[in-house]
Parts: sequence; C-alpha cells; structure tokens
Amino acid sequence: MIGSSDVPVKVRGGELTFRLHETGERGTEAILFLHGSGPGATGLSNWDRIISDLGDRLWCLAPDMIGFGDSTHPLDPPRGMGPFNELRAEALLALLDELGAQTVHLVGNSMGGQLAILMTLARPTQFGKLLLMGSGGAPDMPVSPGLKHLREFYATPSAESLKNLLTEFVYDLEPLRGTVDRVVAERMSYVTRGDVRRSHEASFDPNGPRRFFTPDDLSRITHDVLCVHGRDDRIIPVEASRYYADNLPNANLYVIAQCGHWTQIEHPEKFERLLLNLLNNQI
Repeated sequence: MIGSSDVPVKVRGGELTFRLHETGERGTEAILFLHGSGPGATGLSNWDRIISDLGDRLWCLAPDMIGFGDSTHPLDPPRGMGPFNELRAEALLALLDELGAQTVHLVGNSMGGQLAILMTLARPTQFGKLLLMGSGGAPDMPVSPGLKHLREFYATPSAESLKNLLTEFVYDLEPLRGTVDRVVAERMSYVTRGDVRRSHEASFDPNGPRRFFTPDDLSRITHDVLCVHGRDDRIIPVEASRYYADNLPNANLYVIAQCGHWTQIEHPEKFERLLLNLLNNQI
C-alpha cells in the first residue's frame, strides 16, 4: 500500500515541501525513484506500479519533484532546466537527510536521471547503485518532435494535446490505451493549475541555461550503474544512454526492444527484474 505525506525541508534559507509517496518499512537503506518531466508529471504517475510491487521487500521513495505535482512550486523559480534541476537536487538531498536515509540507491527516469547524476556528484558516498532510464543530459543530442512538444506544451494546452504527447512516449499504444487515458485524466488536474504551468515554463525557458554532463563529470561517478533505454524511444534517443555507458567507469547498458520512453510502464516486469538484479550484484 502506498502512503503519502508532506515533508518540509530547508533549502537556500527557505522552506520547501515535498509530497512524498512511499512503500515498505523505513530504515537506513532506501531506493529513491526520480520521475521525469512533462506536463502534470508526478511521482505516482511514473512509479505507482513499481513501488507497489517492490514495497514488500524495499523502502521505496517516490516524491513529486520541486516544481511538480503537490510539492512546492517556487514563486520565482530558476529559469532553465539546468538551474532548476540544481535546486531540485539540493532539495532532494535535504529530503534524504530529513528522512534519515543513510544509504540510497537512485532510479532516475529521463529528467530524473539527470537529478541522480547531480546528486551523486554532490554527495558520492551516500549513494549505492544507480539505474538511469532514458536519461537526459547527454550533450549533442537532437531535439525530437516529442521532446519539442513536451517543452512547448503550454502553447496549446489541452487534454487532446497531452494524450498526443503521451502517445509519443510508448512504442505501441494499443495495449496501453487504458493506461494512457488514465494518466491523461490524472495529469490534467495538475496541468490546469497556474503554479504547475509557472514551474513548467520556467524549466523550459528557451533562454535559460541547460546542464550537460561531460566525460570528466561522469568519470567521477565510480558507482555501479545500469543504463536502461527503450530501443524505440521517440523522446530521448537511445544514443544518450550509450553516451553514459561509454563514459561512466562502471556502467552497463541494457536496450529493450519494442519499447519507448516509458520502460517501467511498458515493460514493468522486466524493469523490476533489472533493478533487483542490479541491487543483488547480478548485473
């Protein structure tokens, strides 16, 4: 069963609040699931099934990131994904301190993968293993039509536009039509909020700086890393994960056929096996 709570943290002299979704028994070792970006995205919209399935054996944490869902939306947010993600990473570190999580494994989807890298660079000894899934932040990647649609969603926001966007996330819509419809309905309650729109537009301000990870950055992360990517991802190209696998010293790459950007939703059983094998030193 998923429990939700509001957890305040102190960051940069102010207070931010996370809406935290968690399963399992609290302890000193945790898995932090970091969701991706996109209109109305939340911790549960990315990780509902996974933390439900794994909660009987692991302490699973799936917060709404700062600037998403029911977590704090700063009144004057940083402009650009780079600066906003720096704030998000700082806040996540403060959240782990508040929870007393001493050893943490990181699972990051898309934007969440970028946050996992930022957190590990900032505090390497706290983190165990990393699973980066369809992660952004690799340099010299083309902007796909799907990613362009995501960034510019609020030019014409609507349920139809959101459904068209989420259809781009999956390889085959037919078996997931009901899931996509449900996620659209859930996300639209957030999409229409002014604070959610403010955070989205700040993150994707075309004049704001972005953060790309260089080979020198990645060489400092000596943790065991598994890069997972859908072969047919139409949002972030599979070459992004190949870049990470080539430059992280202890990384492996697993490419899933007939899979788009939503690995954990399109192939949940395979995703869970990969994660558990990583944690159990079987990859």
